[in-house]
Order: sequence, then C-alpha cells, then structure tokens
Amino acid sequence: MKGLLVLVSVALLAAACGEAQMPRRVADAAPKQCSAKALPGWKQLARRIDAPVYCPTWMPDPLDGVIGSRWNNINAVSRDRSYLQSWVWQETGLGAAGGELHVNLRGYPGRTRIPKCVDADTAKRPLIPCFADPRGTVRVNGITATVFTVNQDADQWHILYAWRHAGSLYTISEHVAPPVNYAKVRVYLNRILRGLVLVRA
Repeated sequence: MKGLLVLVSVALLAAACGEAQMPRRVADAAPKQCSAKALPGWKQLARRIDAPVYCPTWMPDPLDGVIGSRWNNINAVSRDRSYLQSWVWQETGLGAAGGELHVNLRGYPGRTRIPKCVDADTAKRPLIPCFADPRGTVRVNGITATVFTVNQDADQWHILYAWRHAGSLYTISEHVAPPVNYAKVRVYLNRILRGLVLVRA
C-alpha cells in the first residue's frame, strides 16, 4: 500500500510539474500575428491616425491587448494623432489577494523626439521630458528599444521601452507594483516587445 501511495504521489507531482511548464512553452511559441479579436481595433486605430501601430500578441494575464475590452481603460487619440492605449487589472485585498497590472502602449506619428510633460511635483510645473533616466537598450523582434525608468503622466512609476520606426516614436510601459517587482516587469516588457506585430491601415 505504501508503495502504491508513493507511485501515485510521484505521478501527481510529475503531472503538476508538466502543467506548470506548459504555459511557458505555449507563451514562448505564441504566433506572431494579431489575434482575430484584437486586429479590428488596431486596424481602426491605424486608419484613425494614418500611421502604423503595434498590436501586442502577448500581455500579462488577464490583460488582453484588445481595444474596447473590459481591461482597456484608456483608448485615446490626441489632436496631433498621438495615441495612448492602456489596460489595467486591479484587485484590493491583503497580501496576494491585492495588486495591479497596468500596461500602456503609445505612438507618436511623424515625431521621433521624446515629448514634454508637466512636472507635477513642483510648484512652477515646468515642462520636462516625459521619459527620462535611460538605462540601456533591449534588442528583440527587429526593435531596438531604450529603457527609461523615470517617466511622467500615465507612465509614472512605470518602466518604459521607447523605439523609433519609420519616423515615429513608439513606447510600451508597465507599472512596477505588486504582484510584480522591477525584475518581473522587465521580463513582461521583453515578452510584450517580442510579440509586437506592426499593423498598417
């Protein structure tokens, strides 16, 4: 009987390990195309700003990268055609029960310079670079992105990756907040960058 219990325990442990590893393998092998659910929204955005946009094929669960989904809390286009797409998940509670996941994707058609933001931390509120404190680069998926760790506006308290494509500036960023720390955010941003797909109007 003891032998049988040992064998069952080993089998269950092996199965559990296999299940834990499977999502990682599946995520790493994610297709490099915008999903059927996400593509219409990103195509509509590309037409609206008359410029290419980057559709994410991977986002941290439960965020989905679908414009108009329940997690898409900001869908904004400014007069200068720059856009901000934001997805957020929040849960209140103690310890593991509480936390936030917040990812932003931005684009600045026809501009490659870092935009200016109001410095809300000073009385005079001068204009300062929206992205600052560069900490090296990441090269993946044909993109060379600069890593910024001091950011403003909707990207405050985020780590942000910025890169240029065809005369335009693009960014992705994620909030450093429980349940993810700086190192985990970098892992997530690298995976988002790796899965980006250019969508044209």
